[in-house]
Amino acid sequence: MNPSSSGWIEKYGSVVQKHQNAFPHFEALYSTLKKSGFVYGLNSSIPEFIELEHSLSEDEKAKINLLHALYFTYRIKGGDDYNTFIEQVFEFYGILNISRAGFFDKWFTGSKTSAKLEKLMTSRIYIEDNIISKTFNSLITNSLLFIDVLLFKHFLNKHTALKKKAEEIEYLAINITYAALSSQEIDRQDNRLSQLLASSLTYISCAENSFDGSYRERLLNNKENWENRYLLDMACLTVWEDHSLDYTESEFIFGIGEDLGFEKSIISSSITDVTDFFKMNVDVIPYLKEKNLAQQFYESMGKIVKKLILRNSKRLLKELSQSAELVALLSKSTMRDLSDEEKKKVQNQLLDIFKSIPSLAIFILPGGAILLPIFIKLIPKLLPSAFDENRIDEEEDI
Repeated sequence: MNPSSSGWIEKYGSVVQKHQNAFPHFEALYSTLKKSGFVYGLNSSIPEFIELEHSLSEDEKAKINLLHALYFTYRIKGGDDYNTFIEQVFEFYGILNISRAGFFDKWFTGSKTSAKLEKLMTSRIYIEDNIISKTFNSLITNSLLFIDVLLFKHFLNKHTALKKKAEEIEYLAINITYAALSSQEIDRQDNRLSQLLASSLTYISCAENSFDGSYRERLLNNKENWENRYLLDMACLTVWEDHSLDYTESEFIFGIGEDLGFEKSIISSSITDVTDFFKMNVDVIPYLKEKNLAQQFYESMGKIVKKLILRNSKRLLKELSQSAELVALLSKSTMRDLSDEEKKKVQNQLLDIFKSIPSLAIFILPGGAILLPIFIKLIPKLLPSAFDENRIDEEEDI
């Protein structure tokens, strides 16, 4: 399944048919979503039953996990028709004014609701929406997406004031995380986390809200169990991101937990869960990685080129098979440096191939040549298989 090309939502629907009873209740779903990092806004994995042929980017994992969480929230509520689910999710985002599309989006997206939902969910995931910003900014993925799941639960329960509820949850989430940050010594990573959270806000503005502690009165009046569980986990995430928990921070967490109405065993469990998540995923959590600008640029561009190769593997294989000389030169490049004449041949022949594949047009734009060394380095390792990842096989419907 490829969440970066059209048809992935319908593909998920065909795959999930064999796993309809995976989560008998919301507790089981929530626990799984925490282990995957989706609750924390740091997606490290996706559902086990989804088979992949290559690794996914952070935003692709977030897309799958969001759809997965929404679908099983619908299933637990008693829904059983996938097409109805898609229609309801689209209606849900419409109520929240998130489903608005521009003229070109409407023109190119298609008329099917699933196609429109794919476009909508892509815009929901991203904070930055242009390639330059994504290249130089690791804080690009919405970290508060689990709020959508909480709101969808209210939607399914016929809640009549969704936007007001959305503002309330975001207000409490951002206040708790800021209060948690102030309970410890602020460092550079703390600032990166606060930037990520603030840039993920959809319904409120940091500039228009105060962080004076008055939010705790709202906590005492909030009786929604799963909202409170989420808020507790976000507080634990915030104090644990520096891999330590001193006495002051522990006191803060237990104070918040008591305000939210939880017993000490639940609070301790929340701390343990986030501790285990960090131990397993500290090396892949984007905002904890400190890199210089040149290294960040090279790695970001490498990921972009890798994705482009994988997503166009079938057409690339076909085009390359027609150029024996190019294949020979690419093979040589893995063993020795090419001569200037050979490099020129590779560049010219690759650019001819890129002209025939629209999604690789980035290489023929001004400055696109700087990506060619990355392409040449990656292609021998990434090209061998070619397939349509979102094709729905008939046996999947059995």
